[in-house]
Amino acid sequence: MGKAIKLHVLEGRYGISRMSGDAAIPSWADGKGFVSITRNGDELSIVCPIERIPADIQSDREWVCLRFVGPFAFGEPGIVLSVIRPLSENGLGVFLVSTFDGDCLLLKSEDAEAGKRLLAAAGHTILEGKSIG
Repeated sequence: MGKAIKLHVLEGRYGISRMSGDAAIPSWADGKGFVSITRNGDELSIVCPIERIPADIQSDREWVCLRFVGPFAFGEPGIVLSVIRPLSENGLGVFLVSTFDGDCLLLKSEDAEAGKRLLAAAGHTILEGKSIG
């Protein structure tokens, strides 16, 4: 087994949106909750709470976000692998976003309960509610 990680389940549901690579960052993207805005030249991807995403924006909705409770050193090996391995080995797809201090893992809402059970069985701690502690 890899390193045991604490994961905090963030409140609400999230969507992953795609816009053209030259699109301006829209004002609806920013606000409370987890937000990730990434541009790679070909596309602008935005992860944010689904209630902020306009209906006409290409999106994959209904994701649950689990935040790795860190911080972790940039070079610390095995952090992400220890979390995604039990999910992948059991057929669950993930969307992963890294930040300076840690990572956020998104699971489809319909896979969230199974994912939390798999992560707990792999030795990780799942924290729910507002407090991260």
